[in-house]
Amino acid sequence: MTLGRPKWPAGHRCAAMITVNLNAELFWLQLDPSCGKMPKTLSLGQYGMTRGVERIMDVLDQRKIKATFFTPGWVAENYSEKLLEVKRRGHEIAALGYRHENMALLTDEEQEAVMKKSIEAIKKICGDPPRGFRSPEGELTLETLRIAKKYGIEYSSNLCDDDRPYFKDLGQGETLLEIPIHWANYDLPYFAFNYHPAFPAGQGRIAGYEGVLSNWKDEFYGCREYGLCYVLQLDPAVIGAPGRISLLEDLLDYMKEQGDVWFARGSEMTNFYGN
Repeated sequence: MTLGRPKWPAGHRCAAMITVNLNAELFWLQLDPSCGKMPKTLSLGQYGMTRGVERIMDVLDQRKIKATFFTPGWVAENYSEKLLEVKRRGHEIAALGYRHENMALLTDEEQEAVMKKSIEAIKKICGDPPRGFRSPEGELTLETLRIAKKYGIEYSSNLCDDDRPYFKDLGQGETLLEIPIHWANYDLPYFAFNYHPAFPAGQGRIAGYEGVLSNWKDEFYGCREYGLCYVLQLDPAVIGAPGRISLLEDLLDYMKEQGDVWFARGSEMTNFYGN
């Protein structure tokens, strides 16, 4: 397929991929390992698994939308019942490292060990290996993608160099489907906050809710206008709060009202581009 205006299934005008990053407490542990002794900080991530995931799935169920849940292997092992519920509801489980590692800081050998361990953990819990991969911390090397493909990954959702899926050149005649992302369509940069360890480092966040919803709608409007692929990233600990879940409801309702959006999981996008 070319990089021109995509032609989506059944005459849809644009595509949308709703994704959830099941970071749990690993986001904070990766930021500062000493958080392992800070129950308050750990609880920020745990909240997403105890409350946020269920709220997100209920919103999706009500609108008959299936999402892609990027999951660290450690989370699959430690929240196995929650992950099985995600799968039972028809959502896709994709890989997100093992313990939320910054892949760009690892050697090739370390990356391979992480990739293998994360895929095996998901397969053990869910019965099927993940088809997609997103790198924790949003950082990776080209070798990361080569390793992902070596272990059976069929698509990546990591890069920001386009707004439609394309085949990333991995060298030596190898390619991997890339489904690009953009920071504006991710809840974490707007809302994540903690005093210690300080995040963001300079503080000065939590964004106004109406402003964030307006941003998301504007970004979607642009994608629909040009017939592109809108990828939303959600963290259950963020969007799953009772005062914020309505942002997701309002956004999805706005998208559904258009009547011409193809909501696809990563594997469905891969099947389509593979045909």
